[in-house]
Amino acid sequence: MRVPSRSPGPQPGVTPPAPARRTPTPTRCVRPAAPDLDAYRQAVAELLVEVGALAGTAGTAARQVLLDERLREPAIADVLDATGQGVLGARETLLLELARHQPDRPDAGPDLTALVRIYLLSRIDLMWWRDTTVLATDEQVDTHPDLIDLEWLRRRGLLGFRYREQPAGVLGRGVRALRGRLRPEAAPPTVGVAFRRTRREVVALLNDLSREFARSAPAQTPPLWVTSLAHSTEHQYRLRRLGRPAMLPSGHCLGWAVDVELAWYDRFGARDVLAEILLARQAAGELNVIDEGPAWHVCLAPSARARLRSAYEAEMGI
Repeated sequence: MRVPSRSPGPQPGVTPPAPARRTPTPTRCVRPAAPDLDAYRQAVAELLVEVGALAGTAGTAARQVLLDERLREPAIADVLDATGQGVLGARETLLLELARHQPDRPDAGPDLTALVRIYLLSRIDLMWWRDTTVLATDEQVDTHPDLIDLEWLRRRGLLGFRYREQPAGVLGRGVRALRGRLRPEAAPPTVGVAFRRTRREVVALLNDLSREFARSAPAQTPPLWVTSLAHSTEHQYRLRRLGRPAMLPSGHCLGWAVDVELAWYDRFGARDVLAEILLARQAAGELNVIDEGPAWHVCLAPSARARLRSAYEAEMGI
């Protein structure tokens, strides 16, 4: 039996109250955790041991299988995915780099193991600065408003580090080579920087490294030498034609990377001192460091950008 409702029903002239609305709970935007760079570097180091065991030509197919497996491991894949290129893009690029390597050439550059190390560790630069516009041409390097000419600062004594430009022409290169033989302790045996421009934050970083190196190195050790600054993708292709391990894209082509001389400081007993300084900065999350042989590649981390920009402005009295 149906019980009649005791509700009086709608009353004339009375508007029933609207049902209460529930305020939606705001959704929290959970940002994905940043890749673990310590785990990435460790995974790369383990991969290099296996790559070294397959260094012979006959190991080409085995290397491809190895890279297929290892690049998909989370510790490595997290970084490669964060570069925007992804695991598949990085795999294809790395295989192409290995295929173009010609060990029989006099200017073959690094061996296969070093090539894999340089490529994979340079992906950290791209992950950090993936939204930065690439400096595609030499003209863009010369005119970019965020890059400054170091010569202006050097002449005013505002740089704690040294660099030299590439000589013009065959005669200039010959004179430099002669000076290098007569006075090998005066400067490292490098061709010099192609462009003397870099970002303000990088100037502050290099000045800071120079001061720390001067405090820690043995007496009479020359100041920090920089062998490469910002340069264009156009220039990067020139380096590749010379057999150099010039990766594309590169932190140099984003303006956030430099190369620092290491091997030359052996003659002063200071190489290990500088290496320890750079690796300590990397452990602190301020840099990405890649051993490229005589010189080490150094890229500034975004987390250090604000501090170094303030340091630059304080040093320059801005």
